[in-house]
Amino acid sequence: MSDEPKTRQKQKLLYLAKIMNEMTDESHKISGQEIIDQLALYGISEERKTVYDDIQSLCEAGMDIVTEREGRANVYYVGSRLFQEEELYVLADAVASSKFLTQKKSQELIKKLQQLTSKHHAQHLRRTTYVRDRVKTFNEKIYYTTDCIHQAINTNCKISFRYIEYDLTKTRRLRHGGEVYKVSPYYLIWESDCYYLVCFCEKHDKICRYRVDRMADVEALKEKRRELSDGEEALAKSLRATYNMYGGREESVVLELSDSLINVIIDRFGEGVHPNPVGDDRFTVRVDVAISPTFWGWLFQFGGEARVLAPQWVVDEAKKVLKNIEKQYDD
Repeated sequence: MSDEPKTRQKQKLLYLAKIMNEMTDESHKISGQEIIDQLALYGISEERKTVYDDIQSLCEAGMDIVTEREGRANVYYVGSRLFQEEELYVLADAVASSKFLTQKKSQELIKKLQQLTSKHHAQHLRRTTYVRDRVKTFNEKIYYTTDCIHQAINTNCKISFRYIEYDLTKTRRLRHGGEVYKVSPYYLIWESDCYYLVCFCEKHDKICRYRVDRMADVEALKEKRRELSDGEEALAKSLRATYNMYGGREESVVLELSDSLINVIIDRFGEGVHPNPVGDDRFTVRVDVAISPTFWGWLFQFGGEARVLAPQWVVDEAKKVLKNIEKQYDD
């Protein structure tokens, strides 16, 4: 007699857990007979009188299986799970809309998220794959690149990579003919839907930032990373702050804005800001920023509804930037 039926019987509770997780939820319950029929599809025999005992065994092992009475028979379903349905929607939407994940990788991750709920709820997670007009990264390996960088940071090692850029024909090419960059990695920053690496670059002999999705052939090296001076460490940490992706001097600035922009300010700087009404539907607020092209781009988008009041050198810098922009349109 073959040992296969005996082996399958030993696997009965594993298959029963699989059936419960995949087929049931609060809106989709399963009867004892349906459990018997489903186990039979796996070549496992089950008797009606042992169904309840097997369900109890799964409960004792930690599964939250709810038993209810419908008519003369019991029905069963998985109650609470590791993730609630709403939490999975949030995760799936984040995965689908993320720029740093390719479309293929997004779909792969969503399929894995679907395994964390019943098949009935899983199909609704697929809605997130229809995020349209979303720029997705071209670098299929970024998922593993970030992991490699994390490992290098955790083990205090350097990494090497080549850097990708575009030409005017939108063709991707390796910068400087494929030159290999060797850097000491310190921080990965998530900003504006992109990963950035803060590191000490040996080529430039200073703290630099690189977009991770444009890094190719990333390799962790056995060589230990460079020890930073106190000043370099402070600079590296400062690059994690708002509006620092393009560098710039850090400054505490006073802005005057239209009242209609209060939500924008709170969204950008958090509820820790202290707006001060100054009349005429305006308010002022003091925020810490880095005076950089990123900051000016953000501020100038509001036109006459926002301006810098202090310090004076920042006001003067704003005038210079605006004059340079105006020159671009001079005849």
